[in-house]
Amino acid sequence: MKFAHKRATAVAAAAVAAALALSGCADTGSTGGGSSDGGGSDNLSITFLPKSLGNPYFDTSSKGGKAAVEELGGTFAEVGPAESGPDAQVSYINTATQQGVGSLVVSANDPKAICDALNEARDAGVKVVTFDSDTNADCRDLFVNQATADGIAKVQVDLIAEQIGDAGEIAIVSSTANATNQNTWIDKMKELLAADHPNIQLVDVVYGDDDEQISFDKTAAVLQSHPNLKGIVSPTTIGISAAARYLSTSDYKGKVALTGLGTPNQMREYIEDGTVTAFALWNPEDLGYLSAYAAAALINGDITGKEGDTFKAGKLGEYTVGADATVLLGDPYVFNKDNIDDFDF
Repeated sequence: MKFAHKRATAVAAAAVAAALALSGCADTGSTGGGSSDGGGSDNLSITFLPKSLGNPYFDTSSKGGKAAVEELGGTFAEVGPAESGPDAQVSYINTATQQGVGSLVVSANDPKAICDALNEARDAGVKVVTFDSDTNADCRDLFVNQATADGIAKVQVDLIAEQIGDAGEIAIVSSTANATNQNTWIDKMKELLAADHPNIQLVDVVYGDDDEQISFDKTAAVLQSHPNLKGIVSPTTIGISAAARYLSTSDYKGKVALTGLGTPNQMREYIEDGTVTAFALWNPEDLGYLSAYAAAALINGDITGKEGDTFKAGKLGEYTVGADATVLLGDPYVFNKDNIDDFDF
């Protein structure tokens, strides 16, 4: 699968370090929130709130967000908890609201747990954009989706089916049990497996809590619990790299297939040593970049989140708001030994 041409160009051009040290205490500029009735504001103080800090995936998305905010002449900040948890983001939302930021750009750890805090922020005039992992739709102004749930599920099912000969037992190593995006993708994968791959059996779903060591240990445990396992799907960047690290030095290397969602820089060594043959992702830098431009468009009053609204997102071009106040970045991209060295993020 490939991005549309303009997306592919943006992906190929991106050169992003997978673990950039981003400040979590930048000046957020408390000049007052944007108008809650959709009117424009000049408060381009945009704060990113990922699921957790120190995650290479979110380091990269925040890199893109920071670049976009700087292009727009605004003020960027990144804040967040050290570890993922259903309500771990609430205090950061409340603080940003008190500071009067123009917009919060949030990857939600839980679809419901932060809703009250987000709606209080919106009542105070803060524009709320979710990205990567959504909240309930009535808790935000816009959701920037990296790809459709159907597309993300399908690319992973297609990859694991190809790698195991479309038959055998597989398991999923996910992030947190409450992660909105993970659970949606897993449900879609189950549907696709049942409909199109009757000879593949999903025997277990385990959760690594977006922690590298926990994901590593869960991979070991699921392999021990299911000795006939032929493949693992990990729809989380920390999970797939941890699973690859375990497989690469185990007797399962070359016998148990692994695919899912990862970044090229995390997975390059495992592609090169044969632990993994192919995996997928979108460009997280572009996701953060687009999310920042969407936040600015809301702040400025260029869009309200209504279906059909359009806005320009710098180097990525023009985007249109779809149903349920959602903006789509593009399709997933498959990385393998033939193309992985063309990317640096």
